[in-house]
Amino acid sequence: MKNIKLKITLALTSCMMFFAISCDDFLDVPPTGQIGEPQLRTLDGLNAALIAAYSQVNGRAQRMASPSNWVWGSIRGGDANKGTDPGDFQSINPIQRFENDATIDIIRENWAGLYEGVSRANMVLRLLNDRDPEVTDAQAAHLAAQARFLRGHFYFQLARNFNRVPYVDETVDYQAGLEEVSNNQDMWPLIEADFQFAVDNLPPTQEQVGRVNSWAAKSYLAKVYMYQNKFQQAKQLFDDVIANGVTSNNLRYDLVEYYDDMFRGANNNHKESIWAYQSAAGTGSVNNANPEFDLNFPYNTGPDGPGNCCGFFQPSFTFVNSFRTDANGLPLLDNSYNAPQNRVRNDFGIESEAPFTPDDGPLDPRLDHTTGRRGIPYLDWMDHPGNAWIRNRANGGPYAPKKYVYTREEQGVFQDNSSWTPGYTAINFMIIRFADVLLMAAEAEVEVGSLEQARTYVNRVRQRAINSPLLRANGAPAANYNIGLYNNPWTDQDFARRAVRFERKLELGMEGHRFYDLVRWGTDVDEINAYLAFDGAILQAALGGTNFTPKYRLLPIPQDQIDLTGSDILIQNPDF
Repeated sequence: MKNIKLKITLALTSCMMFFAISCDDFLDVPPTGQIGEPQLRTLDGLNAALIAAYSQVNGRAQRMASPSNWVWGSIRGGDANKGTDPGDFQSINPIQRFENDATIDIIRENWAGLYEGVSRANMVLRLLNDRDPEVTDAQAAHLAAQARFLRGHFYFQLARNFNRVPYVDETVDYQAGLEEVSNNQDMWPLIEADFQFAVDNLPPTQEQVGRVNSWAAKSYLAKVYMYQNKFQQAKQLFDDVIANGVTSNNLRYDLVEYYDDMFRGANNNHKESIWAYQSAAGTGSVNNANPEFDLNFPYNTGPDGPGNCCGFFQPSFTFVNSFRTDANGLPLLDNSYNAPQNRVRNDFGIESEAPFTPDDGPLDPRLDHTTGRRGIPYLDWMDHPGNAWIRNRANGGPYAPKKYVYTREEQGVFQDNSSWTPGYTAINFMIIRFADVLLMAAEAEVEVGSLEQARTYVNRVRQRAINSPLLRANGAPAANYNIGLYNNPWTDQDFARRAVRFERKLELGMEGHRFYDLVRWGTDVDEINAYLAFDGAILQAALGGTNFTPKYRLLPIPQDQIDLTGSDILIQNPDF
């Protein structure tokens, strides 16, 4: 790979090297381990280049470029803290404390990984401009639409994190001139254009389920509109997606019947999965699995639990308390969940050997689909034992992550044992799922004044939570689960807005959305500082004494990028 400015590379993944090279002139032989562009311009070669672009979606070896956004969306948003030990993966410490500068290595990793994706998408588009004559116009449009969808995704991630970034498309000469590309233009119209092209040129279904379709493009374009407060335009797309959308494998969009079923490998590419990166186990490379989740399992579980490493990504006290419900099974929208009478009982400060009395107050059952709590069944492994599975309670608290964790039944099937840790899985990560779309649609309906339609969408999501198997387990439920619907008409826009936003917190918790939601709503300063104050008083070493300011809505442009190009070309974000 060439080391060029902006760290944008032309590398292709090893999957492309399986295509044989034939030459009429035996003297005209490409260097060993490389493939010539003439082969890449064929239909097979173009598909191989496109697969390389798809493969970069999970970040490959750059975990901080993954769309799970477990650090950028969930930790910064207060769903969780870094957890584990303070000395492990120290780069995350200043991120969660909002004390980072432009030299933090994981910020550079996010930038580099996303631009690698841009580079791979651009290569497909560049090859299409001089494609083999056997590639038809229809095939070319289909391939270009997928490449532009992927490029739109990578730039969307960059725009959320850095705002204005250098825009490089397939027309830019990667060998010269990159140092002149500035970040002085609005990214949103460019991102919209990529997704609109995908909407116009993708088919409704695909022969291979991992490829994006027109409905995924419509969903993503509507999401882009939401980030610009274009609520009417978003609503029009959401109306179509909700009424008519299907997955790439032609399943009508709907909610999976039981909440936990979304996160099981056997159910990959189910009817709720609008777009997911495809994960696989036993391929010879854990980069084909969920490579960024290897750290995010309970600590030191041994054979009776999953992962056995490393105790990262521990749900916060504020997040857990948010699942408290009232007598009608509705959330505490007045934010009183952190009040002493409403807090969920935890075993912080209680020795692990001491008897633990579970909380007996009413709780939304999605808490125990999302969070591992002492005394509550941890999937099909065992009751969470508390301190035995927590690496450092004083640093991370008593809770463990639960979504995207493999079950005992999935061990060795949808889980990969070929690396240093068994924490790599073949459970697809959903970048957009149908509940996310329903709640964004509800949000758009609130903003255009259709409050009752918003209530319908929210209740549809809550009804699935009511169907939780935790409420239908043999014998007594593990906790006092109580969740209800909003049965009274919504007539007040402010109430409806708070209800929809809180539902996103509960439904999509630990999935990388929270920080970005708070920023686009403009509630980030108040909500994040409330979280830091409450959790920081308990986890003083990890979170105490810090606060969030608008400066940290964006990540700083990596300093090495500015050093390469000059501060007159690449403009740093304010106050960094």
